Amino acid sequence: MWGLLLALATFAPAVDVGLGAPSTSVLGLTSPATTKAPVPTPRSSPAQPSAGKENGTSEQHVRIRVIKKKKIIMKKRKKLTSPRPPVTARPSVTTSPAGTLDLSEKQEPDCPPLGLESLRVSDNQLDASSSQSFGLGPHRGRLNIQSGLEDGDLFDGAWCAEQQDAEPWLQVDARHPTRFSGIITQGRNSIWRYDWVTSYKVQFSNDSRTWWGSKNRSSGMDAIFPANSDPETPVLNLLPEPQVARFIRLLPQTWLQGGASCLRAEILACPVSDPNGLFPEVPVLGSSDSLDFRHHDYKAMRKLMKQVNEQCPNITRIYSIGKSHQGLKLYVMEMSDQPGEHELGEPEVRYVAGMHGNEALGRELLLLLMQFLCREFLRGDPRVTRLLTETRIHLLPSMNPDGYETAFRRGSELVGWAEGRWNHQGIDLNHNFADLNTPLWEAEDEGLVPDTVPNHHLPLPTYYTLPNATVAPETWAVIKWMQRIPFVLSANLHGGELVVSYPFDMTRTPWAARELTPTPDEAVFRWLSTVYAGTNRAMQDPDRRPCHSQDFSLYGSIINGADWHTVPGSMNDFSYLHTNCFEVTVELSCDKFPHENELPQEWENNKDALLTYLEQVRMGIAGVVRDKDTELGIADAVISVDGINHDVTTAWGGDYWRLLTPGDYMVTASAEGYHTVTRSCRVTFEEGPVPCNFRLTKTPKQRLRELLAAGAKVPPDLRRRLERLRGQKN
Repeated sequence: MWGLLLALATFAPAVDVGLGAPSTSVLGLTSPATTKAPVPTPRSSPAQPSAGKENGTSEQHVRIRVIKKKKIIMKKRKKLTSPRPPVTARPSVTTSPAGTLDLSEKQEPDCPPLGLESLRVSDNQLDASSSQSFGLGPHRGRLNIQSGLEDGDLFDGAWCAEQQDAEPWLQVDARHPTRFSGIITQGRNSIWRYDWVTSYKVQFSNDSRTWWGSKNRSSGMDAIFPANSDPETPVLNLLPEPQVARFIRLLPQTWLQGGASCLRAEILACPVSDPNGLFPEVPVLGSSDSLDFRHHDYKAMRKLMKQVNEQCPNITRIYSIGKSHQGLKLYVMEMSDQPGEHELGEPEVRYVAGMHGNEALGRELLLLLMQFLCREFLRGDPRVTRLLTETRIHLLPSMNPDGYETAFRRGSELVGWAEGRWNHQGIDLNHNFADLNTPLWEAEDEGLVPDTVPNHHLPLPTYYTLPNATVAPETWAVIKWMQRIPFVLSANLHGGELVVSYPFDMTRTPWAARELTPTPDEAVFRWLSTVYAGTNRAMQDPDRRPCHSQDFSLYGSIINGADWHTVPGSMNDFSYLHTNCFEVTVELSCDKFPHENELPQEWENNKDALLTYLEQVRMGIAGVVRDKDTELGIADAVISVDGINHDVTTAWGGDYWRLLTPGDYMVTASAEGYHTVTRSCRVTFEEGPVPCNFRLTKTPKQRLRELLAAGAKVPPDLRRRLERLRGQKN
């Protein structure tokens, strides 16, 4: 009878290919015994449908009567009869009801990501059965990786197996004993094609030769995991039982009809102990700073900011610049030795994060920065103390809190590339500022700048201020914030790349997708960008690979924004043309929403860069423009530098800051009603702004206005002079 049972067992469905061998011990870990790997079953492909009902074969059930100890056990086995002609539709997500997982319960990630998306997993840890091209190789099978503009180049948007590969697989070598607990998959990122896997199996190995599969808990068969139904939405599958191994393979079973077996993935995995020390130590992601390394939703962010304020009440102030579309406040942490007031001669700097809600790293870095500055100030750290006594710092951790809450609810690994990017109205805030580039360039082409049209502080266009203008409340809040405080320096923190981009962000040639478009302050912006990139650990890592389709390390990890891709209405360009503030965009990480276990390392990557960039506000010249007679500061005086077609203005106390690279400059101060004064100022490599003060004398016409306004009589000498001027004019 047992022989009959073994004979009939050959009629089991193709989905049941797991190993049932006993376990053996490897490094104290349990794994299947060393037996030959099972012969892979045919996979679904355009040329070869999978077995079972879905590909056109019929099913029958054969009852097997087993007599054991006088107890009759009735079992069912499936029997395959001759196949029918293949159907044209693709197989469903699973090829066998017996192998299907029950995913009715909500799945939550267990272990953190292994690091495919964040690039902690290197290219040589990825392997595959085949690849359609180098640009579709296994190194491109990373969650959220983005393709280049052209299909078929070296930077495509997924791993794709060859069309004729009937047994495709993507393999990851964790390099250490690892507890695998889940998989997240996406389809191919492409503007030209639609390719994604709809189901897959998972196998494990300790030596890449002997493999065992993940089993369905109820049936004991190899589990078949439902995958994607579109190219971009991440799909999480937790393993029925976590497996300890070194290697993991994803074996696509079915994919979109007419498409290819293409996927991007992230592996959820926890390190396990290696008591015998046979493997290299796992790199530890950590920081020596005792800070709150986790993701904070709106409520937790407010609580943390309040705690910092209570811990350092003498150097901090929390204020709101407005509300989001859904009514969440845009909180700012001000840090200075005199919070709440602008001190004469003290520059104002800002960091803005969370413009795109799903780019969460900047938000957490600013929350960490405020904790760090508070703690180090209390400890008496000289660098931090000087920074807070000589600078007024403003930290806006979340410009788009509505978008962040959407991304936060999805989770760091499941939010995808774009969900939460826009505000609640669907507006991309980085394209929502007024386009001041076009009117400036048109005036320059007509020769009107700077005599008729100023080269700075361009006004808002009329269309932008109309009641029906599409301007987000978050954008208006930041614009009014810019107008209220005389910011000198800023950085806009983003995610998804590793590069610092600087203005202009919009191409000068209309409709050009990309074009080098420098500002008159190209040297200053390149300096600022290089300072951040040069002190950022990740950007300076010589062994790092490109995030997506461009290797910015070839250019020092900096780029002109318009030469990367044009962005009309960017905050960087608006800040430069509407205010005195010089602002760059910092793309902090390949991973827009890194897992919180990666936050300590990301903090270490950026900590020194964040501090060093703030210190660049001391670069250049600074001073006060005063009335020579009264010694009072002159507000809105214009500071011009010979050879640079972009001016700045003084604050209400007459103080100004003009960022410049080292060199000799002729600087002119002018104000309405005053004689213009020009003097030379030398900027050196020594730290600290070079003092460059001005005292302006009123013009006779201005003196007369003031006297008449005060009801006084005109002095005889001034009256005679005016009469002579009138005579010359006549």
